[in-house]
Amino acid sequence: MSGSGAPRARRLSAAILAILAGATWARTPTPAATDEREDGEGNVLTRAAVLTLGGPAAQRELPPAVAPAGGRPAARDAEPYRDRILSPAQLPPLAPEEDAPEDSGGLPRSQRAEVLVSRNQRGDASYDEYGLRGGAFWETAALGSFSFDFTAFRSERPGSTGVGGSATLWQRNLPLDGGWRVDNGLGVLNTPTVPMLRDQYRFFLPTVSFAGIASGWRNPDTGTELQAAFGRAGRYDGTRVVGFDVASGQVGTLGAQWRFSPLWSGAATALVTDGRVVPDPDGSLPPPGEAALQPGRTRALHTAVARTSGDASLQMNLLGSAGDGLDSALGVWADYAHRRGRFGHNAGLFRLEPDLAWGALPINNNVAGGYYRLSYQYARWNWTAGIDRLRTLEGPGLDGWYATGYARYQASTTLGYGASVNLRRTPDVAHSVQLFLDKRTVWGQTRLQFDQAGGEGSGDSWLLTLDQDLPLQQGRRLALSASYGAVAAEGEAATTTASVAFYGSADLTDTLSLDGSARWTHADGPSALRGNDVNLGLNWRLSRHLTLTAAYYETRGSQRSPFVIDPLANEQPFVRLPRDRALLLSLQFQRQAGRPQAVLGGPPNAAHGRIAGSVFLDDNDDGVRSAAELPAANLTVVLDGRWSVRTDSLGNFEFPRVAVGTHTITVLPDNLPLPWYLDDASATRSVEVRVRDTARLDLGARRPR
Repeated sequence: MSGSGAPRARRLSAAILAILAGATWARTPTPAATDEREDGEGNVLTRAAVLTLGGPAAQRELPPAVAPAGGRPAARDAEPYRDRILSPAQLPPLAPEEDAPEDSGGLPRSQRAEVLVSRNQRGDASYDEYGLRGGAFWETAALGSFSFDFTAFRSERPGSTGVGGSATLWQRNLPLDGGWRVDNGLGVLNTPTVPMLRDQYRFFLPTVSFAGIASGWRNPDTGTELQAAFGRAGRYDGTRVVGFDVASGQVGTLGAQWRFSPLWSGAATALVTDGRVVPDPDGSLPPPGEAALQPGRTRALHTAVARTSGDASLQMNLLGSAGDGLDSALGVWADYAHRRGRFGHNAGLFRLEPDLAWGALPINNNVAGGYYRLSYQYARWNWTAGIDRLRTLEGPGLDGWYATGYARYQASTTLGYGASVNLRRTPDVAHSVQLFLDKRTVWGQTRLQFDQAGGEGSGDSWLLTLDQDLPLQQGRRLALSASYGAVAAEGEAATTTASVAFYGSADLTDTLSLDGSARWTHADGPSALRGNDVNLGLNWRLSRHLTLTAAYYETRGSQRSPFVIDPLANEQPFVRLPRDRALLLSLQFQRQAGRPQAVLGGPPNAAHGRIAGSVFLDDNDDGVRSAAELPAANLTVVLDGRWSVRTDSLGNFEFPRVAVGTHTITVLPDNLPLPWYLDDASATRSVEVRVRDTARLDLGARRPR
C-alpha cells in the first residue's frame, strides 16, 4: 500500500502544479497596465509554489520563466527603484507669514514707537505722567549696524524735573583692516569697561552714567581692546519713562587691555569725574529724598595683570583714588581660581583703604582680609564651602570670621534636597540655617523650605515657605507661594506673619495675553504689617504693527503704631498706610522692513524659534521664580552680545524670531537694586532654541548671605 501511495501522491501533486502553472502562464497582461514589479513578483511566487508542492520532480519539469507580454524585460533585469524627488521650482509658493515685512528690499531695518499715559496716586496726592519712547535699527553693507533710542516725558510727580528725556545713537561692529571692530556711541551712555575690569570675582566696580560720546576698539585676534568716553555727568530721572538729568559736572575715561603672551594679559583704566554722588536722607537736596550729585573732582586709576593657564587663573588688581574732600586711598586685591576635576578653588587677599572710591561712586573700603571658596559638582552632588576673615582698618567695624556652607543632593530625577549654613563671629556669634526640598510631581515643581536665624543679642526667627509651580499647557503659567513665620527682636515679643502670593500668565487668544502677580500678608505682633498688593498687565495685539498694553498696580496696608496712643490698651492699634496705585496705558508701533524678516543670529528665512523669560530677585536662591519673589524691572538683556531689550515692570523680556541653535543671553545689572547682584551663572546663560518653539528661562539675582 505504501508503494502505490507514493505514485498516487506524486500524480496528485503534478495535477495541482499543472493547474497552477496553467493559470499563471495563461494570463496575457496588457502592456499599458503591466508593472515590472508585478510581473517579477508573480513569476517568483509561482515558481516558489511549484518548488514547494512538487519537490524535486517539479524542479526538473518546471520550464524557465518567460518574459512578460509586450516585450518588456524580466523583473531581474529592471532598473532599481528610485524615489520621486520633486523639484523646488515646481512647489507652489508658501503663503506669506503674518509678521513678514511689507517691504523686502534692502538690508534689515526696523522702527518702533510707544506712547504712554499713567495715572498715579499715593495717599491723597495724585499726579499724571506722559511719555514717548522709540527707536530704530538698520544694518549697512560696510559701516556695521546703527541703532537709535530716545525717550521724552512730562511728569507732575513732586520733586521731578517736570520735563525730561534721553537719546542714544550706537554704531556697532564697524569692520576695519587688521581684524579690528569698532563700536561708537553718542548720547546718554555708561562708561565702557574692559573685560578685566568688568569680570571681577569678589569686588564690583560700577559704571558711571553720562551724556557724551564713547568709542571702543577691539581685535579678537590679538586680544587688544581700547576704550574712551567723555561727556557731562548726570543721573537718571523718571519712573515709567526713564530720562536723564544732565548736571554741571563732567566725566572722562580711558581704558585698554592687551595680551603680553599667550598666558599673560594686562589692563588699565582711568576715570575722572567732576561731581560726587551723595545720599540725601533729610531731603535737603533737590529732588528731596533721592541721591544727588554734588560738585567735587575725583580721580581713579585701575590696573590689573592676569595669568591664565588651562583651568587656573590669577588676577592682581591695583586701584588708586583721590578727590576733593577725600583723602588719597589705595586698594589692592588678588583673586585666584582653579578648576581641578570635580573641585573648584577660589581664593583671594585684599586691602582697601578708607575713602576708596571709583569716580563719583562709593565702593567697598576700609577693610582688609582674605577668603577661600571650595566647590564640588559631580553627578548628584553639589556643594560649596567658604570662609572669610575681615578686619576694619579704621574705626569700629565688623571684625571677625564668616563661614558659609551649601550642599544639595539630587536623589532622583524628581527629588532633590539640601541645606545651607551661615556662621558669623564679630565678636558676637550669629547663625542662619536653611533646609529645602525640591520635588517634581504631576502637580508640577514643589519646593518646601525652612529658614531659621538667631544669635547673641537677637531673638530667634524662623520662616516656613511652600512654593508650587503648576504644570499648565503651553502659553500659560501659574506659580503659588505660601509662607508662615516669626521674627523676634531682643527684648520684645515675636511678630508672626502669614503670606500668600501668586504669579501667572496666560495667552487668552492669539492676540490677547494676561500676566500678573498678587500678594496678601497678615501679621500679629509689635512690628506687624498687614496688606496686599496686585500687579496686572494686559497685552492686546491690534494689528501686525500696533499693540495696546494696560497695566495696573495697587498696594494697600496697615502697620501697628509705634506710638503709645492708649496706655490702657494691651496692644497698640493699626495705622493705615498711604495707598499706592497706578494705571498705565501704552500704544506701541513696530515695523520691520528689508529682506525677508531678519532672524536674530541666523540668515534670512532660517528656521527660528523664540526666547522669552524673566529676571527676578531670587530670595531663596533656588533658581526658580516663585510667586513671592519680586521682579527686576528695567534691566538690559542682550542676545549674543548684539541685540538688546529691557525687562518690563514684571521683569519679563522677549526675543522673537531667533535662529535655531545655541545662543547666549547676558543680563546687565544697570538698574539692579543693591545689594542684589548677578553671578556668572545668572548674568550669562546659554539657551537652546528649537524651531517654532519658545525657549524660556528665568534668571535670578542673588544677594550676599
